[in-house]
Amino acid sequence: MKGNLYTVFFAAMLGIVCASLLTFVAEFTKAAREANTKAEEYRNVFTALQVPFDAKSTGEELEAIYTANITAKPFGDGKEMFIYASADAKDKVLAAAVKVSGPGLWGPIEGVLALEPDMKTIRGLTFYKQEETPGLGGEIAGSAFRDQFVGKSIYDAAGKPGIVIVKGQAGDMINGVDGISGATMTCDKVQELLNTSILEIAEAK
Repeated sequence: MKGNLYTVFFAAMLGIVCASLLTFVAEFTKAAREANTKAEEYRNVFTALQVPFDAKSTGEELEAIYTANITAKPFGDGKEMFIYASADAKDKVLAAAVKVSGPGLWGPIEGVLALEPDMKTIRGLTFYKQEETPGLGGEIAGSAFRDQFVGKSIYDAAGKPGIVIVKGQAGDMINGVDGISGATMTCDKVQELLNTSILEIAEAK
């Protein structure tokens, strides 16, 4: 009986100590983790907008580039639109971007969609958070898939907003790209989350 009580007591104390250590580590590294998250956000916004930056830049350097080149404006329901303007003429808009997000097949997908000044032509697309299957759905984060969107319109030939992702059927569609073989459901999710933001952009014009 005493042995059982000792085991329970020891397990409880060990659990408390481990939980306390994890809490301490989480709090101790919170600022660093938040800084890394912000830096990654900057990198993806810059990449989508084609803002020149050094991949080795520190968080402070990235923030300075952001401040010099980008203005965040309210957009949609509590969202932001990132306006990339000329450093010499702030009224000369070079591009604009919005964050895109939605559920994927296995977890949330988050990224940045950038448009040319006409607010119709895609300038860039990044995905910085996704949990899709490596080698299949996970290829949405690769340049081979993302680069297809560059130069595409967010409107179809009839002027209806929306992007179409179809495997082997995109052809010369002004708003269509080829999907990833074996990842139809992931591509459907990407199409849905992109079109949610595209519709918001169209309604805001």
